[in-house]
Amino acid sequence: MDPLTIAIIVAVFTLIVLFSGIPIAFGLSFVSVVLLVSFEGIQMLEVFAETFYAGLNSFVLLSIPMFILMGMAVANSPAGKDLYTGLDRWLWRVPGGLVISNIGACSIFAALSGSSPATCAAIGTMGIPEMRKRGYSDQIATGTIAAGGTLGVLIPPSIVLIVYGMATGTSIGRLFLCGIIPGFMLAGLFAVWALIHSYFIDKDSAKALRNKKAPTLKQKLEVLPRVLPFLAIVAGVLYVLYGGVATPSEASGVGAFLVFVMIAVVYKIYQPKKIWNILKISMKESVMIMFIIAASYLFAFTLSQLYVTQSLAQSMIELSTNKWVIFLLINIFLLVAGFFLPPVAVIVMTSAILLPVITTLGFDPYWFAIVFTINMEIGLITPPVGLNLYIIKGITPDVSLSEILKGSIPFMIMMALAILILCIFPEIVTWLPDKLMGKPLGY
Repeated sequence: MDPLTIAIIVAVFTLIVLFSGIPIAFGLSFVSVVLLVSFEGIQMLEVFAETFYAGLNSFVLLSIPMFILMGMAVANSPAGKDLYTGLDRWLWRVPGGLVISNIGACSIFAALSGSSPATCAAIGTMGIPEMRKRGYSDQIATGTIAAGGTLGVLIPPSIVLIVYGMATGTSIGRLFLCGIIPGFMLAGLFAVWALIHSYFIDKDSAKALRNKKAPTLKQKLEVLPRVLPFLAIVAGVLYVLYGGVATPSEASGVGAFLVFVMIAVVYKIYQPKKIWNILKISMKESVMIMFIIAASYLFAFTLSQLYVTQSLAQSMIELSTNKWVIFLLINIFLLVAGFFLPPVAVIVMTSAILLPVITTLGFDPYWFAIVFTINMEIGLITPPVGLNLYIIKGITPDVSLSEILKGSIPFMIMMALAILILCIFPEIVTWLPDKLMGKPLGY
């Protein structure tokens, strides 16, 4: 059978299974086994367990549960509240300052946790009620946190970038460096929208600002001793990664340990029951992600075995002589995939197909990783999956999902603008890693 025909069968069958509501990891495994047996014979069952295990047999993957543990320790302490409070007190005079405070808190918390859901839940629980109480509309209050939470998949240490590095064989340290400037650029674009909204759309926020009592210098300074140790841990983890002092697994393990020490010292969280709860939440999240990675690895092996990836890559290259047309089509494909699947699944499932196309067209795979990740960010705030939308809905059950989505749309536009800026100025991504680590071989 023609490989392109097989590709269509694979796509239709996979969509039917995933839309049935079955968990993604089980769905991908089922699809892989059925396709391998149907096209290659019953003997392919012999490689099932070995391939599934190979998807997890990497020391680098140890960094994922460690970074999740680091993030959950912060999320289950008052650190998020202190971050939010400190930024709010320092930015109180800025129009839309409370919105910008939440975006800033999301950016910093994203760097601490590397997790979008954790960022969304931790900052949203405190930030949304405060914004609504001070006169901000439901749309801007919920949309800000939904979008701000997505920064957790871009600003390092990002679990999504770790998975991309594993799936494509690229340097995780370089990927982290690539994500720093675009991550804060995107946070800046979100802040620009907050200013525009406050000046021209939401007049109530300006009124709320005039009625707000100015915080004292003492109030501004008192929260810093509780926040700065956590920021120092993030800075230390990033330094040892970029400086070549430690591997991602080693850095994440030490970072998680230091965060536990800090929450015990700063917030007196050392009771066995509380520690066990953090471990349980982290274990559940880690197992889910690792299971998806293993199943996606099996799925990628199936696509390669059936010659689907090679055929699709060749067809995409032949589709147009203009590499930017192909790039646009790839972005549309990623955007649609992100509507239905979590970022980890999309990366491991599609990287085997897309990376040969990207490199053949002359695009930098590290630059593409950041564009890829921003596409996944958009998927986190778009239905039907839209994980962040449902987290916000859980925090504010009295606000309709359509209102939350409306509040998120301007931030989606800012993400699309960020992709456009990175296309015009790719150096925004590549300058910092090239400066600190030198250019990768072949580029």
